[in-house]
Formats: sequence, C-alpha cells, structure tokens
Amino acid sequence: MIFHQIATARGCQSYLIGCSEQRSAIIIDPELTLQDNYLALLAKEGLRLHYLLDTHTHADHFSASQALAKRLQVPVIMHRNSPAPFVSFHVDDGEMIRLGSLKLEILHTPGHTEDSICIYVEDRVLTGDTLLLGGTGRSDLPGGNPEKLYNSLFNRLLYLPPETRVYPAHIYSNRQYSSISNELATNPRLQISERAAFIQQMNNLNLSMPDHLSEALRTNLSGGKTVAGLIAEAAEKVPFMSLSEVALRIQSKSPDILLLDVRESDAFRQGRIPGAIHIPRGQLELQVNDRLQDPTQRIVTYCQFGKISTLAAATLKQLGFDRAVALDGGFNAWQEQGYPINN
Repeated sequence: MIFHQIATARGCQSYLIGCSEQRSAIIIDPELTLQDNYLALLAKEGLRLHYLLDTHTHADHFSASQALAKRLQVPVIMHRNSPAPFVSFHVDDGEMIRLGSLKLEILHTPGHTEDSICIYVEDRVLTGDTLLLGGTGRSDLPGGNPEKLYNSLFNRLLYLPPETRVYPAHIYSNRQYSSISNELATNPRLQISERAAFIQQMNNLNLSMPDHLSEALRTNLSGGKTVAGLIAEAAEKVPFMSLSEVALRIQSKSPDILLLDVRESDAFRQGRIPGAIHIPRGQLELQVNDRLQDPTQRIVTYCQFGKISTLAAATLKQLGFDRAVALDGGFNAWQEQGYPINN
C-alpha cells in the first residue's frame, strides 16, 4: 500500500492511498486549495486516480471532490445519506471498495454528520471527523447528533483492534496519527463512556462556529462555487497591470487606457485614481452599452482590494471588451504607495 498524508496550514488532512501492484489510487477528503499537490503526487508515484471520497459533508473547509472529478473524470464516493448532487458512487456500512489488490471497508459512523463514514484499510482507519486525536467530532452542526455519535464510537469504531492506527480529517498538533488503544486511554471525551453522560458532555461543549460555515455547507452540499473560486477563475481569464505602470500611463500625454472604478458611489466620491470613470460593479452589465461604447478601448478596472475588479474585467471580456485588464492591487494599495488621488 502506498500511503500519503497531506495537510493544510489549518490542520485539514487528506489522504492518498495507492495500490503498489496495479498503480490505482484514491484521494480521501481532498481540499480545494491542494488540487495541484495531489496531481503532482500522483505523477511522482506513477499512480492513476480511480476514486475520490469525502468522509462526510464538510462544514469547515471546501472539498475538491467535485472539481477534481470534473477535471479527471473519476467518480466521487460518499455515504448514501449524502445529499451532494455530484456524488456518483454511494456506499453504506459493511461494504467494500476494491482498489487494485486493496480492500477499503466502509464503516457508517453518523453523529458528526448523518453521512459520516470511516475507512478501514489494512492496519489503519481513516476516521474523518468522527474520532480526532484527543477529541471527537462535534455534534452541534447541521446533521449532528450526540446519541448517534456515541453509538458510532463506543459500539462500532472503538471495537477495532487496539493497535489500529487512527488518521482523522483534522489534526491540531504535531502528531500524524494515533491508535485505538491510545485514544481509549488518553482521549478526554472517551473517558466518559456512559451514554447519558457522554451526550450531556457533547451538548455542553459551547464551541464557536467554524469560519466559512454557511459557504462551506452551501458549496459542499450543492456543488456550487466558492467566492474565492469565482475570483480565481476570473483571474485565469484576464491580464493585470501593475500600479506603477498605471501611474506612468496616467501621467503621459497618451495614456492609452481608460480607468474604470467599479466600487460603490460613496467610495468613489471619497477618492479615486485621476481620470477614472465610475460604474459600480452591480451596474456594469446595465450601463456598459451607454458608458463604454468602444469595444476596442483598453479598460483597466480597479476596486478597493483588487478582487471585485478582477470579476469586472472578466465580465467585460465576456461582453466583448477583449482589451479589459484588471489593476494588480486595489485602491488601498494605490494609496499606500503614495500615488496621486482625486477627491
């Protein structure tokens, strides 16, 4: 078995498992920002990706399963209770996935979410957010249930052989894995093994909500795009112009650019780059025919931080303004560099 553990800076863990005999692979809990890392690792190991798998519907980060599935034409595996429309391969408790000569056993472990599963393969179990190192998954997010979590832990997962290695979907320390026996002995939440007391413990954790909760659930449940994803897609379609280049051009007699400020009206009135015209991003499609009549004009869009202007430039390109460019940096960066401003 080929086994790689890939972590983000925030502690999210994903896993690449490969069959060394048949060179087939699966990626478990892929994270959106690591797509190129996975592809590089597959190429380095000489593996062909056969499956993608999410252990549950994530609420605290963005899954790469849909994006990689489209990119590589491979199926996405989740539990049958998953509502995600891009899942094409549903599994349930007691079933197996064959990966070359490897057999990955599915354990349905609801509690953190209704669709939570763990993957048992050879000497290790990938526990998703059901069992963490020194903790457990929370049960207060949509689909969570502390009683089901108790059953999944004490009546299912913790019955695995004591030496079984535990690899969770999140690690908040320098450790890479634990074992069933170690978690039984040292995990604070597992020391409360009586059902009612465990449920009371989980109901009184008073944890703060994860960052990007609503966006993560929305995109992971529906397959929709993240805001960062939209901006990244736009950035792949447009060129950029530096602050210094724009500053040089607006000082020349023939600047050859039209500056377009796409911020809201209040921001434009408080200060703008000299010579800029104003169309708020929300009005761009409605005003483009009246305000921008020359499709051959070289238009440089800018906003406060350089994100909305990237979307605006991409929109202009879609509307036929082939020379649309986005300012590399926003009005804030322009101010910080000490370039001229008109009020």
